[in-house]
Amino acid sequence: RFHGRGGQGTVVASIVLAKAIFSAGYDVQTFPVFGVERRGAPVEAYLRLDQEKILIRSGVYTPDYVVVLDPRLLDHVQVTRGLKPGGWVLVNSPDLPDPGETFSGFRLATVDASRIAVDLGLGTRTLPMINTAMLGAFARVLGLPPLHQLTAAIQQEIPVQTRRNARAAETAYEHVKRYGMIDP
Repeated sequence: RFHGRGGQGTVVASIVLAKAIFSAGYDVQTFPVFGVERRGAPVEAYLRLDQEKILIRSGVYTPDYVVVLDPRLLDHVQVTRGLKPGGWVLVNSPDLPDPGETFSGFRLATVDASRIAVDLGLGTRTLPMINTAMLGAFARVLGLPPLHQLTAAIQQEIPVQTRRNARAAETAYEHVKRYGMIDP
């Protein structure tokens, strides 16, 4: 499950990742869930993947992974709701967020996607476009798709600053920090 805000490319990220994973030989589904459709409003997008044909057609209520594009959502949205015990949470953050109760019993990873995006000139300092950096970090945590298939999907699906977006994914792939299980 992806958590972001309208305008951050959360839905685009789930679509690009689905296409890259599909090219790696998996069956995939991706779909968004919008509340209030406006820039800055919380947005969720879902991605299901399996090596077998996916027959279920419902929301994802018990994800294995959660990706948080905007760390400010941690104060307003229960991002770990339904997350399977031992599941992964990837947060766009330069540092380890205060684990507290939110991450207890889950594995945590972070990447400074905002810095990566700003350094590569993706978006602005106040509104960096972090979705492709988050995809690279997530590919590293998940273990797929292979980085070359992810960057190929980015280059095919993102029509602007294509090379910079692919570079953001590569950089985040190399710089994601995995902390593992957060003790209760």
